[in-house]
Amino acid sequence: MKGTEPDEEQLVRRTAKGDRAAFEELYRRTSPWLAVRLRRRCSDEQIVAEVMQETYLAVWRAAGAFAGSAVGGSAVGWLWTIAARRLVDAFRRRARYSQPLPVAETTVAPAAEDEALAGAVGDHVGDALRRLAPELRQVLQAMVLDGLTVRETSVLLGLPEGTVKTRARRARIAMREALS
Repeated sequence: MKGTEPDEEQLVRRTAKGDRAAFEELYRRTSPWLAVRLRRRCSDEQIVAEVMQETYLAVWRAAGAFAGSAVGGSAVGWLWTIAARRLVDAFRRRARYSQPLPVAETTVAPAAEDEALAGAVGDHVGDALRRLAPELRQVLQAMVLDGLTVRETSVLLGLPEGTVKTRARRARIAMREALS
């Protein structure tokens, strides 16, 4: 396989050995989508920038702890888990100082994913999604649209895994009922 580009997992493993070029390549490949995902959850660009910086600093420092495919994980999933935790930490820090954190759902313009979803699914499905309780919609968005695992969703939303599972089940039931 000479001449092929290393995948993200290989880049993390090389980063663990102190390979700065591998770290820079990992950043180049992953930072655009990571910023988009973070902006979906927080409209404060300063918070997003801080979380990005904290995330990649943690990746540089903890790359040796990455277990990867040996435990069924992926480098991208690992990176998102770190970022989600950092974002939750930012929410908690802000809450501690009683300053409301601008959340992306409060913005006036619809999110690109909402527009794409509305275009991809009929009005009937879109209406059913909009009628879901916000806490159910959040879980559904994280698990279905973002493709996160229960564990990653739990970290992102700051909820116990059991609560995430329950809300995902309730959301599926509500969607099934609304569409039948």
